[in-house]
Amino acid sequence: MSTTSPHPFVPVTRSLADVLGPGHVAAVSAARAVLSGEAESDVRAMAMAPVSFYPPAFQARLAGLLGRVGQVVTPPPPETASGAGSGAFRAATKRAAAPLSACGYYRVGEDGRLYLITKSEHYHAPVGHAFPGYALVERARALGIPNATHNNTRGSITRRLEEELVRTANGLARGDRPGLDAVVARRDDLRVLNRVLNLETGSLAMEAALKLMLARFYRMQADMPEPRYHGRRPVILVMGDDDGGLLANYHGTTVIAQMLRGMWPEWQARLSAAEAWRVVPIRPNCGEDLERAFATYEQGPWKIAGFVHEIVMMNYGGRLLTPAFLRDAHARCARHDVPTVVDEIQSCMWAPSLYLFREYGLQPSCVAIGKGFPGGEYPASRLLFSSALDVMPQFGALVTNGQEELASLAYLVTMEWALANAGVTAELGAGYEKRVRELAARFPATVAGVDGWRHLTSIRFAGLDEARAFAAGLARRGLDASAQTYKADCPPVVLTKLPLIADLAMIDFVIEAFRQELEAMA
Repeated sequence: MSTTSPHPFVPVTRSLADVLGPGHVAAVSAARAVLSGEAESDVRAMAMAPVSFYPPAFQARLAGLLGRVGQVVTPPPPETASGAGSGAFRAATKRAAAPLSACGYYRVGEDGRLYLITKSEHYHAPVGHAFPGYALVERARALGIPNATHNNTRGSITRRLEEELVRTANGLARGDRPGLDAVVARRDDLRVLNRVLNLETGSLAMEAALKLMLARFYRMQADMPEPRYHGRRPVILVMGDDDGGLLANYHGTTVIAQMLRGMWPEWQARLSAAEAWRVVPIRPNCGEDLERAFATYEQGPWKIAGFVHEIVMMNYGGRLLTPAFLRDAHARCARHDVPTVVDEIQSCMWAPSLYLFREYGLQPSCVAIGKGFPGGEYPASRLLFSSALDVMPQFGALVTNGQEELASLAYLVTMEWALANAGVTAELGAGYEKRVRELAARFPATVAGVDGWRHLTSIRFAGLDEARAFAAGLARRGLDASAQTYKADCPPVVLTKLPLIADLAMIDFVIEAFRQELEAMA
């Protein structure tokens, strides 16, 4: 793979009619003409006009700015607001890097410097800022397609997205309507994803998955039928740290999700002592822990309610769970009627098939996705789940804005480009990881190893001081990377998460910055 020029991505050009279907766009155009008084032909022409999602000239412009990364490119604002955030947020805020403007894989901070978003704005921006393909979202807005709607009036775009998520999660070919209908019609199979809950944040998606698991033990409402495992005590298996503690996982900020990672310890202890539930950590890639958990809790009053995991543990140094470990875990769960929940909030969109669980050959019961799919344009998460768990009433997992039409369109646009470029981004991601590993091998006294996967590659250092020094050096150069220092027992790691639009020019720049910093430290 050459490293002398930007990589040619597969060109994607689509109109609203291409993405939403000509019949729906015709109906939208007619409705808009009635409401606005515009000529229907003019409205329809806007809907039929194609948009280039990632034009070569746009990519070339981005590559041409690499030499200015870290430099002051515009005057800082003369004054800036102080805000009124909480104490913890105020302490963590870095005003200098807060955005003035952003485009592609760049952000101009309030200090006027040009920053490279080597963490994809904390996985919000897989296709960067101001992605040209999102012009379709603005055209939809101009056509009067509303974003605000209600759970009882889920729009056609949202319903279309639900079908696309089920289709892609099950590996069906585009246009395979009989196959899709057959999957949606399946019942009582925990290994088939054929239902979608539309929510707003990853925390709410994971909370919904936890509710579905607990609903097999406890009634959500008094008038609901007796659950399958009524009277037994639920045990949730989660990924723990290397010492067998709970601090390694992260599944959101709701109270239940926080308890999975060891927060609210007194409350957790009381619930466990009362045998209302139990949370059991499994060390990363440790088959012995799995075997012990099933032997202990698949008998007597206890029952494993679910196995919850990420695939790349980005809040534990980017630790990658192995295919062998996860396949064994999922097979055990299938034998014991245990739902499996894959938290793909971090990894979704970065896998060529959109979901990393498909590359692993897994068939989970629930998959949480978000952030990456709408490209940071909207807060929009989704829970894909099996109809075997479809027992929740409408208000069991509901947010008023969860069915937003334009957010669903942003999903469809991102998916369109990502699927068309799956081969390109897989090659680039694998090449990036390979080059980081080769570079790390040259500095064995400083670098302890490399973790993560493709674009989500992380560098593990011999100690926390070295990790901090490396991250600080990159920051001085304008690369937005960070060391994980907020957990006492977290591996000393510097995380990166390159956007999917990262071409060879950007990757070359990042690798060279890594090399220079490592040489300076050595």
